[in-house]
Amino acid sequence: MQKRLLALLIIIPAFELWGIIVMGQQIGGLATFGLLLLTGFLGAWFIRVEGRKVWQQAQRQLQAGQVPGHTLLEGLCVLAGGIMLIVPGFISDIIGISLLLSITRPFYRILLYRWLERKVRNGSFTIGSGRNRRF
Repeated sequence: MQKRLLALLIIIPAFELWGIIVMGQQIGGLATFGLLLLTGFLGAWFIRVEGRKVWQQAQRQLQAGQVPGHTLLEGLCVLAGGIMLIVPGFISDIIGISLLLSITRPFYRILLYRWLERKVRNGSFTIGSGRNRRF
């Protein structure tokens, strides 16, 4: 697990840097910097706007006596998408935008749901009290 994490911490930034360099060669350094700033501000804005929508929907479901499970997963997708837009790099921006679009967000929500379901079923995701907490 640690080797995979270390590899991801090296490979992903390398690809992001490569993407920034290629984009800089295509459209120029100043335009590339401007795009990176713009996507960062858009990410923060999307977290606020889309996050508010998801929060309001979760509150409506709670008031109706429903468990807002899918809505909370959508909220995680919005948060992750906004954070990916804030992080510099165009590859993360593409993934972040797809996490924020209401058309593609259900795909990620289903993936997240299935991943959580597998973790709960095999016992690697449990919530308990005391010292033996595992998440």
